[in-house]
Amino acid sequence: MVGAARPALLERISMTTRPTGPYFDRTPLLAPPLSPALPRPYVFDCSPRSLRAKVVSFIAKRYVDMMYVTGLSRAVADGRFRLRAIGQSGDLTTEPDIAPRQAELEAAWQAGAITVVHDDADRRIRVAWTDKSFGPPIEATAVARPGYGGIVLGDRNRPAFDPVPISRPQAAASPWKDGGASGGAELDRAADGFLAGSPGVYGVLVATPDRILVERYGEQGAPDRVTPSWSMTKAVTATLIGRLIHEGWLGSVYDPAPAPLWSDPRGIHRLVTIDSLLRMRSGLGFQAIDDRGQPAIYFENNFVYYNAEDAFDTAQRAIVATLPGATYRYINTGVNVLGAIIRDQIEKRGLPYHATVYGLLADRIGMRSYEHSADHAGNFIASGSGAATLRDYARFGVLYLQDGVWGGERLLPEGWVAYATTPSHTGSEYAACFRSNAGLTFPSLPRDAVWASGASDQRIILLRKHGLVIVVTNETDHAIDLPALDRLGAAAIKAVA
Repeated sequence: MVGAARPALLERISMTTRPTGPYFDRTPLLAPPLSPALPRPYVFDCSPRSLRAKVVSFIAKRYVDMMYVTGLSRAVADGRFRLRAIGQSGDLTTEPDIAPRQAELEAAWQAGAITVVHDDADRRIRVAWTDKSFGPPIEATAVARPGYGGIVLGDRNRPAFDPVPISRPQAAASPWKDGGASGGAELDRAADGFLAGSPGVYGVLVATPDRILVERYGEQGAPDRVTPSWSMTKAVTATLIGRLIHEGWLGSVYDPAPAPLWSDPRGIHRLVTIDSLLRMRSGLGFQAIDDRGQPAIYFENNFVYYNAEDAFDTAQRAIVATLPGATYRYINTGVNVLGAIIRDQIEKRGLPYHATVYGLLADRIGMRSYEHSADHAGNFIASGSGAATLRDYARFGVLYLQDGVWGGERLLPEGWVAYATTPSHTGSEYAACFRSNAGLTFPSLPRDAVWASGASDQRIILLRKHGLVIVVTNETDHAIDLPALDRLGAAAIKAVA
């Protein structure tokens, strides 16, 4: 009887409760006058012409950095420049095969279809790729301005902000004792051997907090020459987050990330924490149109260096493609969300953004040569492209060797250094914008060695138990002798044993 009655009962219930038309959630909106709109997603364009535009912008970025930030002559810059078919990104597990595009790019370069024009008076680079099959020439411009690095403008002629001079203090006294390097003959030989096998290296330095053990410069390196960091800047951004927590401007790294465009509590972005942004586990990705015109999801890795976008606005318009915190995927997007948070926290207090960024960290520890790189909207790109001298990169390392204390003053919260340099979990090599030696990238170094890492093997290596920092600065897309760097690290440990 129960079986016979059940269908009739279900039918009676469904007939009385089923809506006769479209049914929507009738719950009142959550504080509608106060709730902002959800961020409009950004769509990443990888159509063939757009990909070429990205390549042209990246060439402009490279030349403006080499000539007007690092200070190389045009002839030297020509010799050190390497082509890269930039622009495409991959999914969660693969990266695209760029070999066909790389071959096309190199053929165009050899044929003279790509031209690079420099203007020393305005510190400006203009690049054009002419190919009648693609219609009008594809052009891009980049300029360099003191304090703002190399600014990619794309097809614009000038930045959307006024790069006024930034008042910064004079260079601080060196934290290292005078008297020259003192690491011994074995360490000297290891440094010389490393340079011999790494012709693109600008310099290498090994130091403790109070003395320099070895300092060597390559053919184009010099003590006062600022050189690119690329993604070593991520560690600087992470440290700025630590500074804001120490100052009480932010709460915990485990709080929802307070990005300006993510303030609607109904949005899925509320699941993204500061910690997941720092550890490349935000789940952020971009809706995209791929090179075949098909919809895709891309986990970009470097668009801020060639897209001539507002980096912070674009990063906040990424979609949440995977569960935040669950999946590691290295991207620049999340770190530029952190940059947006930093800017928002500064400006909501009525402080000047650019000067305050320098004042919070770089100028506080005497990194007077350090220069952030701005986008066309005036944001300091948080994911990379800063520049500094070898010794100023070492100052950053010493701050971590001293547990976030500088000149007797605590600048970072107690426990921050351990947090930032500890991998996310067993089996992971990535920490909070630092990479670790958990997988023995350097077999002679301890597994707890960590480093701020740039795209072309630029490194600030921290050997905290030994009180050592090793800095390597290298030209973009030039290989270095990693086994020789490993031997250099082993010799450094021996020198302080």
